[in-house]
Amino acid sequence: MPLDAYICDAIRTPFGRYGGALSSVRTDDLGALPIRALMTRNPGVDWQAVDDVLYGCANQAGEDNRNVARMSALLAGLPIEVPGATINRLCGSGLDAVGSAARAIRAGEAQLMIAGGVESMSRAPFVMPKAETAFARANAVYDTTIGWRFVNRLMKAQYGVDSMPETAENVATEHGIARQAQDRMALASQQRAVAA
Repeated sequence: MPLDAYICDAIRTPFGRYGGALSSVRTDDLGALPIRALMTRNPGVDWQAVDDVLYGCANQAGEDNRNVARMSALLAGLPIEVPGATINRLCGSGLDAVGSAARAIRAGEAQLMIAGGVESMSRAPFVMPKAETAFARANAVYDTTIGWRFVNRLMKAQYGVDSMPETAENVATEHGIARQAQDRMALASQQRAVAA
């Protein structure tokens, strides 16, 4: 019989704008902020008892490239014995981390987990591939802020490589979803989240 999983506390940083007030904060430092705040708000918790820290992160091309969940946990001051794992399901990464933590608890594999997500598009780096031939005199540079890089031509031919915003526009056009309907749904979702 599955166990119950509960969200005992929740906290988050504000959303920032691209190049805005949070753009000077490293991604791993940003990920440490809510963990540190949870530790401060809940001084009676045995933080050594945390079974795992799961963070979703879609980019993982810059300061978030070396298991940002683990780096954030260490920077927040969790005991060094507490592991961390980073999940990439693109825009669903943070929610997948929460779902994975809940499943681990329900399956009896864990009792106390920290789960969430972290991303900083402002700090996403430019990247370049290694040269394909010796003494190559040209190379590509990709902006990792959003969308594909190092595109596999077969994948592009079979499925396309639209970014999430492009896909949203495609879906809205294909299904006739007006902007006003999107705004109503977004507002209702936010109101439900606050009420919950």
